[in-house]
Amino acid sequence: MTHPVAPIMLDLEGPRLTDDERRLLESRAVAGVILFSRNIEHAGQVKALCQDIRSVNGALLIAIDQEGGRVQRLINGVTRLPPMGAFGQMAKAQGAAVAAGAARDAGWLLGMEMAAVGIDFSFAPVLDLDSDRCPAIGNRAFSDEADTVVALAGAFIEGLGEAGMVACGKHYPGHGHVNTDSHETLPVDERPFKEIEANDLVPFKQLAPKLAAIMPAHVSYPSFDARPAGFSPSWLGLLRESLGFKGVIVSDDLSMKGAHGAGTPLERAHQALAAGCDLPLICNDRAGARSIVEAFESQSLEPSKKLGRLRFARARPELDALEALCRWRKTHARLEAMATSDTPVS
Repeated sequence: MTHPVAPIMLDLEGPRLTDDERRLLESRAVAGVILFSRNIEHAGQVKALCQDIRSVNGALLIAIDQEGGRVQRLINGVTRLPPMGAFGQMAKAQGAAVAAGAARDAGWLLGMEMAAVGIDFSFAPVLDLDSDRCPAIGNRAFSDEADTVVALAGAFIEGLGEAGMVACGKHYPGHGHVNTDSHETLPVDERPFKEIEANDLVPFKQLAPKLAAIMPAHVSYPSFDARPAGFSPSWLGLLRESLGFKGVIVSDDLSMKGAHGAGTPLERAHQALAAGCDLPLICNDRAGARSIVEAFESQSLEPSKKLGRLRFARARPELDALEALCRWRKTHARLEAMATSDTPVS
């Protein structure tokens, strides 16, 4: 069977490029780089690293997981962000309008700070519902209620857009109702499709027009398709056809245990692409990434024309200059307080 082939996104070993990585990033089979905590020392170093990456290959996208709370890769030199669940708590305590305004400002600040250090986009926001049972989600989610997630995540996405940055919603069609972590195993959500459709799918359906990218989950939903969503033509077809999503589908990390049932790293990449993925992502497995790059280099690459929409296209702000902005100062103070307190502040 012939599968489509597209460039991949991969990771780096440390805070500076190695000679081997420079050669790897020159490959036409590589579309982008994702930065992790091991690649990060402080904001200035990240800016220098991004500049170095682009000096090797100016076409590369650079992404990061900068959500807030326990998933914030860059901390030194930028604002400490609260988990998104703090905005859900704020909505209960102070009202939906107050929380939505704070979430919008948070998205704007995140976008401005990430743009200033050279990042194109963050894999955010999480659109999962927090059922209080999934170790991988928890307070990464805005709420356990779909309507609240739509309102707060929608405001966050608008804030990102005001900064000139696109949003990537995850983990389609919802990772919050399983009790295992897809980094460690393949979770199975046994609920009927109608229940998933009436709850977890709502944020993705409502926010699809605002999202430039969506990341599917390495979770199986056998009531609809036993294959993990990221390898399922049925789930990704539903995303395109019923939900009308026109952006980029980025796989979750193909090295996660939840993806291993699809075979070798190369077979996982082929299966993700065949299911409808536009950008396979593989991290923490250099040998696997190299096997994909070497295989794809010899084939006819078909990169999605949509990938360019993920690039930060405005003039990048200077990080030091953000302090001159009243909105940044107010938002920075509020988010720092939220990040260090269990009680959201206005």
